[in-house]
Amino acid sequence: MRIGTPREIKNHEYRVGLTPESVHELVAAGHELWVESGAGNGIGADDRQYVDAGAKIVDGPDPIFADCDMVVKVKEPQAEERAKLHGDQILYTYLHLAPDAAQTADLVKSGVTAIAYETVTGPNGQLPLLKPMSQVAGRMSIQAGATALEKRHGGRGTLLGGVPGVMPGKVAVIGGGVVGFNAAQMAVGLGADVTILDRSPEQLERLGNHFESRAKTRFSNKANLFESVCEADLVIGAVLIPGAAAPKLVTRDMLSSMKTGAVLVDVAIDQGGCFETSHATTHDDPTYIVDGIVHYCVANMPGAVARTSTYALNNVTLPHALAIARDGWKAAAKADPHLAQGINVHNGHVTYRAVAEELGYEYLPVSQAIG
Repeated sequence: MRIGTPREIKNHEYRVGLTPESVHELVAAGHELWVESGAGNGIGADDRQYVDAGAKIVDGPDPIFADCDMVVKVKEPQAEERAKLHGDQILYTYLHLAPDAAQTADLVKSGVTAIAYETVTGPNGQLPLLKPMSQVAGRMSIQAGATALEKRHGGRGTLLGGVPGVMPGKVAVIGGGVVGFNAAQMAVGLGADVTILDRSPEQLERLGNHFESRAKTRFSNKANLFESVCEADLVIGAVLIPGAAAPKLVTRDMLSSMKTGAVLVDVAIDQGGCFETSHATTHDDPTYIVDGIVHYCVANMPGAVARTSTYALNNVTLPHALAIARDGWKAAAKADPHLAQGINVHNGHVTYRAVAEELGYEYLPVSQAIG
């Protein structure tokens, strides 16, 4: 199979779909690899390293989108990239389609088979291809939130860890999954006063056993959520419904009861965000203020730590890439029902139920797409 990796063009996106090491694995398996010149610069991998791994370097993305059987990316294809996709082609990347009607429409129109990292499953309902980026984003959320709390960014001027004689900042983490757990770890490490909210008693028990007295846990009902958000200096939105739009848990009305200069970090922004006042921002202009509350809603947070993120991502995406390249997407999906869950669009049809329901498409079950 001919596999191509273009340079990412989203704002301040420095990750790359395939590392030189992953290219070497695919080439060793008998596949032809094309890499756009400069695609790996953001992770410190120059064209020579890709050539040494067996790749062909191409100028610009056009040859990849025109002639490669599978396109491997990191972020969702931008409009100019989507215009180049075509049928009989596999797109393997993060998609986050539910809140993105324009992208979904373009992928449906293109006829491409689009496999979304974020909906590929694992044992016990896990999302193994989403997990490493959730770990990165969770940890970065505290780093970003701490910076946004500085007065020069419109924040309260609060140091999360406090100092002797001064109380630490309060952090509320909404959602106790992978993002929330990693956010809480970082916040606890800084010495903040941390509360984690979740609706799963089992999850709350696990979190309580792990953090013991270093973080508090609360069941996420409306009353507890309102109280925790209003008391917090920093709120981390870390909720996820796989493949679907995130629920709006913090309303605009709640902002007026929050502390002026408090910060909301919406890690769920790729799925539309879990704060009613959220809209996607970029690393160039990461924050905005609504009713005195600072919002940080960067949609590709892990792109800022591109090398760590790329290698963590390739660790989990490469095995599926090898299977798809070896067997073709249909045979690979038949052999692995977890991979089949990643197929969101195929040949003009939406094949992921949550996306179809959210955007009003007729749903084609993956089993029918596979045949």
